[in-house]
Amino acid sequence: MRFGVLGPVAVWAADGTAIRVPELKVRALLAALLAREGQVVSADRLVEDLWGADPPAKAGAVLRSKVSQLRRALARDLVVHQAPGYLIRDAETDAQQFQEMVTRAQTLADPRERASLLGEALDLWRGPAYADFADEPFAQATITRLTEQRLTTLEDHAEARLALGEYTELADLIAEHPLRERLRAVYMRALYRAGRAGQALECFADLRKRLADELGVDPSPELSALHEAILRHDLAGNLPAPTSGLIGRDDAVAEIGRLLHSTRMVTLTGTGGVGKTRLAVETAARLTESFVDGVWQAELDAVGAPVEVVAAALGVRDSDAGPLLVRIGTALRHKRILLVLDNCEHVVDQVAVLANSLLKAAPGLKILATSREPLNVDGEHLWVVPPLAQADAVELFVARAAAAGSVIDDTDAVRVICARLDGIPLALELAATKVRALGVSQLAEQLDDRFQLLATGRRGAAPRQRTLRAMIDWSWQLLAEDERVLLRRLAIYSGGWPLDACPASPALLARLVDRSLVVVDDGPRYRLLESVAAYAMERLRESGEFDDVQRAHFEYFTRFAERADLRGHGQREWLRRLDAETANLHAALEGAVRQGNADMALRLANATAYYRYLRGRWGAAKRALDLALRVDGPAQAGNRAMAEVWRATGVSATHEALADIEDPVRRARAEWFLGFAMIGFVEHSVSGILAVFGEHDDHWGVAAALTSRAWNALARSDLASAAADAEQAVALFGEVGDDWGRMQAMDVLGEVAQISGDYPRAAALHQDGLRIAQELGLRSDVPYKLAQLGRIALASGDYRRADEFHEGSRRLAAEQSDKFGEQFAEVGLALAARRQGHLEQAEAHLDGWLHWAREVGWGPGVALVYAELGFIAELRGDAQTALDLHRAGYAAALDTGDPRAVALALEGMAGAHSLAGDLETAADLLQEANATREAAGVPLPPAERGDVDRISARLRA
Repeated sequence: MRFGVLGPVAVWAADGTAIRVPELKVRALLAALLAREGQVVSADRLVEDLWGADPPAKAGAVLRSKVSQLRRALARDLVVHQAPGYLIRDAETDAQQFQEMVTRAQTLADPRERASLLGEALDLWRGPAYADFADEPFAQATITRLTEQRLTTLEDHAEARLALGEYTELADLIAEHPLRERLRAVYMRALYRAGRAGQALECFADLRKRLADELGVDPSPELSALHEAILRHDLAGNLPAPTSGLIGRDDAVAEIGRLLHSTRMVTLTGTGGVGKTRLAVETAARLTESFVDGVWQAELDAVGAPVEVVAAALGVRDSDAGPLLVRIGTALRHKRILLVLDNCEHVVDQVAVLANSLLKAAPGLKILATSREPLNVDGEHLWVVPPLAQADAVELFVARAAAAGSVIDDTDAVRVICARLDGIPLALELAATKVRALGVSQLAEQLDDRFQLLATGRRGAAPRQRTLRAMIDWSWQLLAEDERVLLRRLAIYSGGWPLDACPASPALLARLVDRSLVVVDDGPRYRLLESVAAYAMERLRESGEFDDVQRAHFEYFTRFAERADLRGHGQREWLRRLDAETANLHAALEGAVRQGNADMALRLANATAYYRYLRGRWGAAKRALDLALRVDGPAQAGNRAMAEVWRATGVSATHEALADIEDPVRRARAEWFLGFAMIGFVEHSVSGILAVFGEHDDHWGVAAALTSRAWNALARSDLASAAADAEQAVALFGEVGDDWGRMQAMDVLGEVAQISGDYPRAAALHQDGLRIAQELGLRSDVPYKLAQLGRIALASGDYRRADEFHEGSRRLAAEQSDKFGEQFAEVGLALAARRQGHLEQAEAHLDGWLHWAREVGWGPGVALVYAELGFIAELRGDAQTALDLHRAGYAAALDTGDPRAVALALEGMAGAHSLAGDLETAADLLQEANATREAAGVPLPPAERGDVDRISARLRA
């Protein structure tokens, strides 16, 4: 037998035949029991549900009569009496079927399958939930929850169809729910992708006016960002803006675009300088509307593992939590994305593994690669990029010469040049830079001698040694000797360099810029074109000075990294500068390792470890430290000891290494980092390093140690000590200019304020922390700040804002593969769902996290999840399950030593005992929980007493 509540209440036999339930009150009884979803409903509550404030005489007898009538209409054993009332046992409803289908759809990677299943789920709705009892108080909470689930599913369905290029008309639904922002976002995207950008902007304007008029608020930052993206016609991605128009490639762009619609991977191949990258970027830019989650480029021409470059481009967090390639695949699993893998030829094998893995893990992913040779990946479609046709080559040459300030007066000579250069765009652009000095006629004549090498070198020569090599060789011959020396030495840099790193005068560098051999980027930063860099590297190796130049490079960047002020007023600027030099820092370490310079390798790995920690890339820091520690050769004991301390993962591994660090401040900072970030502090170690910092007047160190001591005090619920230390640390960090440190100390103050019930202060502190994290670019910290704000909104009773913060936090944490952050946010969503009576939704949010928290040994997480699952069981009327869960949570709480966690478990056990009728034990447990909180100085704030008040009321009943 199956029940229908997604519309008028209905009953169907196993064969689908409708079963009539006679009489309105009997149907109302059925609806009241179904609305409680398997929970026991007391007789008194049912009388109130059916007759309200005007019950009949002998209401209990009349109710029993209605129950008998309902049993006769249904299978008798379905309606069960269980003290103190009744329930329908194992009721199968269309609402359950709907929820199961939606949950299953969320696991499907294919948007077509997901859209189909969501559509089937929505077809189960025959009208508004509980339509014939829509005004009855007993149905309101369930109706609200089901209606919300239907709206969310409609949004999910619209997004899935949008990923398929199908546009759902949502105007009527928006008219019914005009303030629903996610619905607006889906509709705006659909309108934009349907070519109706104006209507999308009008949709946003309408919402902004409604929010201002009705609520006095602005649209969310996410919706505002979507509005701005539509204004820019740029919904998602990181493609660089073109600096000039693409000439002669319209047909190629169209053909490659058609290929990408029918196949999942296209690789553009061709000779160096033929324009593969420019063509790939242009094609990708024109396909932006086809990929709802954006078009992203990973430039593989800089030093570094392709998987790390791709992770950085996509914003996937680097950590120790599993292989990075697996985490990228997980982040992309449900997304529809075009990934441009640029310049693959020097890492073909690595990129082939990466592409093959990601294509299997992410069904919605398509890849457009550029390489001088095939990647040989299953499903790869090769597309050879041809040279430009003569007319297009002439147009390109003339345009680039004009941009360099030259006037073309001999078009015949231009055609000769273009023909002799085979229409290779990069060769044409390099040649165009010489027109101002030589004129086109003389330039054409000089090509005769320069291409003697090309005439004999094409057959069997490597691609890099064909026409483009001849062109660069010719450019090299026109340089003065000091320019040649500088150009070959610049080849040592990876990803560019800042002006002060240039091994020559700014005037000499400017001459190479004028000759278009060095490109100027924002910053300013300077770089060589890829083919020019390869040519210059060959010249550098031929010169016999490679080792000297490489040594100068890694010595410069070691001093650069050691100079970085990451704990003072220059923190923000130095983070930016170190970000820009990531590839050079990697190359410098590899250079020091190659030359066996152990001391320099250790210094560089040590100098960059704290930077990588701040950036959430501790996995990369450990890999660098491992590389440096494996180098045989002389090194200062302190440098090796420092690397071993940075790399250590346990207390026992650090004692001997710390002893080898002679500088007491340096040693104290290392010990502080281990305690703060890796191992955890015991009280005496905090006191010891605090004393060292104080003796040496190290204000930053004092602030750092105070922050650690404040966290320790908070863990044992000593709020006064935590607040005092954190306040002092905030002031000291502000004095030295360390915003990151100030954010850490403010976190303590925010937690103290929240525990004390001062929610406005807590929110202000966490908002300030979020601002700092965003301004410093600390992406790994942002999810935690959002979740903290979600907890404040939850405690304040603002469930909508709580869900927005927690969902935003969960999404960002998942994108960075940060399981701790994801769990923290998901538990917040569960807390809000349970407080609103959405028990199944709360349980769904907690699903899987208990196992994960136990697996990684995160005691606080284990205790909290047990507590929430226990309260859910209690609210469902399952006293024994609730008691078992709270007992397990109590054991986990004792292990953490947190009195608040212990008290929460005691309160949970009290609830379970009270539900089972053991009121004396329940009262004792509540009293013990209260004493635990009072002893720790952390009584429950009034806004967080919901569970205790509910249990206390049961004891008084």
